[in-house]
Amino acid sequence: MPLVRIDLIRGRSAEEVRGLADTVQSVLEEVFAAPAHDRYQLITEHDAGQVIVEDSGLGIPRSDRVVVIEVTHQGRDRAQKQLLYETLAERLDASGFVAPTDLVVSLVENTKEDWSFGHGRAQFLTGEL
Repeated sequence: MPLVRIDLIRGRSAEEVRGLADTVQSVLEEVFAAPAHDRYQLITEHDAGQVIVEDSGLGIPRSDRVVVIEVTHQGRDRAQKQLLYETLAERLDASGFVAPTDLVVSLVENTKEDWSFGHGRAQFLTGEL
């Protein structure tokens, strides 16, 4: 059950934002084997100047279409993580949503005990999931 945060600069159409989010979900289903209806995405649009993404000395040019994607997950190995980065870059570029130079992805790991989906219970621990 990945939790996805997508940060981008305001100015894209609602259809483009939804298409970007749908593409991210599709890649998570394919690469991380996320269940189809297990979708948790928070999309935040920022005013120009409120997203500062430099290149860490790598010489990567950024534009005002930069997107930062943070995925909180559990139990994925190094190969899956690398495939996620590659597949997101390929699919988002092919769809015209994000150029590979404007994509930053961060993965955050947690455990089953770190989730509650409601009712104040840890469903992974109670056996509900």
